[in-house]
Amino acid sequence: MRIRHLFAVVVAAAFAAAVPVHADTMRAGFSVDRLKRTDAVLDSYVNDGRLVGVVALVLRDGKPVYEHAAGWSDKEAGRKMTMDTEFRIASQSKALTSVAVLQLMEEGRLTINDKAGQWIPTFAQTTVGTKSDNGSLYVVPAKRPITIRDLLTHTAGISYGQEPELAAVYEAKGLGPAAGFGWYFADKDEPICTTIERLGTLPFKAQPGDAFVYGYNTDILGCIVEKASGQPLDAYIESHITAPLGLKDTHFYLPPADRARLAVVYGSGPDGKAVRDPDGARGQGHYVDGPRKSFSGGAGLVSTAHDYATFLEALRNGGALGKVRLLSPHAVQLMTTNQVGDLKSPKGLGFGFGFETHDKYGVSGMESVGSWGWGGAYGTYYRVDPVERLVTVLMIQMIPNTTDVTDKFKASIYQALLN
Repeated sequence: MRIRHLFAVVVAAAFAAAVPVHADTMRAGFSVDRLKRTDAVLDSYVNDGRLVGVVALVLRDGKPVYEHAAGWSDKEAGRKMTMDTEFRIASQSKALTSVAVLQLMEEGRLTINDKAGQWIPTFAQTTVGTKSDNGSLYVVPAKRPITIRDLLTHTAGISYGQEPELAAVYEAKGLGPAAGFGWYFADKDEPICTTIERLGTLPFKAQPGDAFVYGYNTDILGCIVEKASGQPLDAYIESHITAPLGLKDTHFYLPPADRARLAVVYGSGPDGKAVRDPDGARGQGHYVDGPRKSFSGGAGLVSTAHDYATFLEALRNGGALGKVRLLSPHAVQLMTTNQVGDLKSPKGLGFGFGFETHDKYGVSGMESVGSWGWGGAYGTYYRVDPVERLVTVLMIQMIPNTTDVTDKFKASIYQALLN
């Protein structure tokens, strides 16, 4: 009996020696070993030249479970990518402006059903432009006034003015083709409301409420925030969102002293390799040097992965972070619940008051039903998964971007989530 017991001990010891023990195989429900696959995925895009640099950050329960910076923020200058690199976040600006609108709603300064024309006179009677049989522009009155709800959900019928039948009239007003890719305001030497008042005189793409049309909606909301609050949009967002949360790296225009922190914009070339974009509205932009007068609520901010993730965590947490409350839980629920039915997609992608919503499992990879998020024209991406208590941020600077890095990044994160 004693010999048999000794044999069992020896076998157990030998087995333990053969199987290495990892002290940290799990981190907040994530497999540390499987997260190495995420490193490998992101690094592969840099190593083969499809990306020059990338930053990724994942929070669970508000704490970082994955952080990775790879490549270069400026390859030609030999400046490495770091976790505090600044990125142009373009349409990720929409989230902060939409929060500002909901804050003003909670303060009783406006309602979601307000007509846009109550705040911006040129929107009192808008028009819709359609293509006639001979291809020319045919303009008809809008069937009803545009509301703040329409603007929050991108159902006002307002595009970026790039359609063939609209492009010429938009360009003549300094919009559409005259504004970079349509959404670019950083080079304008005038306040945002001056531009938006001019926009109100132009025909729009569709009738209010008839379709999901992505465009200048949130820039219009930024003007309404200015009028309802009595503050310039940059001052309002700083005093009501970024400063209370301690977001010191989120601005409409980067302080000149921080210019070396701003990542360079590259683009996918014909062979898929990243090439440096030119200066100007369709490349590096005017986020440091320029007029610094136009505060685009739809596409104007720069930020870091940590700053943006902190903002998202406040919303995931019901509108508050620590002692700072941005919104009530019910207001956040309004923003992150599908408000447009099947107008955006019949396959399970909806849109709330500022965010795309995932209403069916599998519509966007492995993200849970109830997840929400958006992205930016420079290739940035974010999602919040309330079920798994995750905030996910991916930062690149690519226009155009023909890579599939976002889809592979998402899959690599969820394959590592085991508990």
